[in-house]
Amino acid sequence: MWLPLLGLLVGFALFYFAGAPLADPVVAKYMAVAILAGIDTVIGGIRAHVEDKFDDWVFISGFFINTLLAAGLAWVGDQLGADLVIAAYVVFGKRIFDNLAILRRHLLNYFQKRAPAALEENGLEW
Repeated sequence: MWLPLLGLLVGFALFYFAGAPLADPVVAKYMAVAILAGIDTVIGGIRAHVEDKFDDWVFISGFFINTLLAAGLAWVGDQLGADLVIAAYVVFGKRIFDNLAILRRHLLNYFQKRAPAALEENGLEW
């Protein structure tokens, strides 16, 4: 569980302290796609941890490969005259929301199983 969160914090720290101009129009859309791919990988890693399927090497390799591949495909799309950035926004957005929905269900199931027992311990009813 700590590795995806650590990766997210390190990534934000690198960009914050690097002082790189993220608003540069040439780089901004590729960076946006790469960031979405990274966020998708981090949330997928958290989901994998919750489901006891997390593997450090799969996470690390997936993070770098997905991020570089997403930015690279967006660049190739621009070179070919196809705006693949919009497709990447849609796909990564859907994946992020799907993973968040699954995490929400896990969290709700966890609290629904624990809440009745905790309330009964305090003399309350569910």
